[in-house]
This record gives sequence, C-alpha cells and structure tokens, in this order.
Amino acid sequence: MIKYIITGGAGFIGSHLVQALVKKNKKVVVLDNLSTGRLDNIKKYRNNKKFLKCDISKKGKWINEFNSKCYVFHLAALADIVPSIQNPEAYFSSNVNGTFNVLQTAKSAGVKRFIYIASSSCYGIPDQYPTPETTEISPQYPYALTKRLGEELVMHWAKVYKLPALSLRFFNVYGPRQPLKGQYAPVIGLFEEQAKRGEPLTIVGDGEQRRDFTHVNDVVEANMNAMMTNYSGMVVNVGTGVNHSVNEVASYISDNTVNIPERPGEARETLANIKRANNLLDWEPKITLEDYFDPN
Repeated sequence: MIKYIITGGAGFIGSHLVQALVKKNKKVVVLDNLSTGRLDNIKKYRNNKKFLKCDISKKGKWINEFNSKCYVFHLAALADIVPSIQNPEAYFSSNVNGTFNVLQTAKSAGVKRFIYIASSSCYGIPDQYPTPETTEISPQYPYALTKRLGEELVMHWAKVYKLPALSLRFFNVYGPRQPLKGQYAPVIGLFEEQAKRGEPLTIVGDGEQRRDFTHVNDVVEANMNAMMTNYSGMVVNVGTGVNHSVNEVASYISDNTVNIPERPGEARETLANIKRANNLLDWEPKITLEDYFDPN
C-alpha cells in the first residue's frame, strides 16, 4: 500500500500536512522526536495514521517504515535563530545528520518521491526583491546554514542517485497551531499569545522590517502539488509575493506594544518571487494576511 512518511509530522506545519492527507484517506506515518512537536497536534487524526517517536539523527527502527511505495515529506528540524547560535552542534545533528539519514534511507528504499522543507533564511540579506531562487545564498546564522546544507544534500542525491526530489523554501509560515510561546516564536503566534495574556506586543527593533507571511494551508497545498509533479532536483520558493511590516501585523492585534533590541543576522525584508511555484507546482497562495485577521 502507498503511504506517506512525514518527518516532524507532530509539529506546526507537519501536523497540517497530516490532517490534509488523512482527510484524503491516505496512509500516513509520522516520525517525530517531540522535541518541539506535540501529540495533541495529531491525536484526533486516528484513521490511517501511525506515529513513531524517534530521532532521525540516529539510525533506528524508523528506517523499517520506508519502502518503494512511499512518498516522503521531510520537515523534521530544529528552528530559530539565537538558539542555533548558542547551540550549533544540536542544529547540525538534527538538520544535517538527520537529513542525511533520511536521504540514505529513502535512496535505499527507492521511494517514489522526496520533498524537503527548506528555508528562505538561506538567502541571508538578499540584494533582490522579490527574491528568486537564483539569488546568491548567504546564511547569516547556524540555523540557516544547516537548513541550506540539508538542501544541498537533497539536491546532490537527486543528481547523483536520481532520487526524485524537490526542495521547497518556505517564507514566514503562520496559522493555527503555530508556536505561541518563547521569545523566538513566530511573530504572529507570539503577538497573539501576548495579547491573550494582556501583555504588550514585543516588537523587535523599529518594527518596519517586512515579512512575506504565508498561511500554513497554502503551504500544505504547495507540498501536495509538489508531491504530484514529475520535476526533480530543483528548489522552489513558497511565499505570497506580498509582504507586511511587523508594525502592520501588530496593528491587527493590539495597540499595546513595546520595542526590544534587534536580533543579529535578521533581514530587514523577506519577499518571495513565486513564479517558479506558479509554473512548476501549478500553485498560488489563496489566503491573505487580511483574510486571517478579518475573515468576514
């Protein structure tokens, strides 16, 4: 039977992918070490779903789930900027060694298709907006570097071993089940949690930095489309092609704000050129930031 393996499937984006596949009556296997993912994110999706708690940076029984009838979505990774600067070894182990192990397993099993979830942070501080996939790669911190190294592995395996693979570079994903706690939570989730607690929204720097906020439902659709294409060995931006300032986001939520110091290595702007996604994936985003905050 065809099955869909999702590494990091108990996390924010992964759990939405689990939800979409289960709704289509697909057989799903979730691999997650629960370091950031939560079983609550997927516990209601009982049908056609198997969960294994495991660490993909180490070989284990999870390898036995792979076979020639599998599609693989590889989302498992450690994220965030400052923690990666503080503990680069953990990020390398998870994001590089983990990707290598999953790739080797997928290659040996002869899986049908492999989708790697990359990060637009690999562009660093680009000199072109909207930013196309051909822009120079310039990671500014270990998280971005390790995600880029994982992507390099995937592209190399596609070239040398003919593994059918694509890499999707996500831009600033938000939506239900996004992380809500911690200083380095995505800004929309962090703001919503702070407002719920009656706290001021913590705006980094002057708040005029702009981000290409992409709704998780659109991201899931891009993943599903990518899995169904025949393209391989390519990277594809997944964003909206529109950006908003952090101050704009705050204005939707609360006027109780406080500014905190800027963080090292963060770009002033992210903005995806999504022509390749339009053409290769037959995909375009449907949910705007205005839709999210004012669905009526």
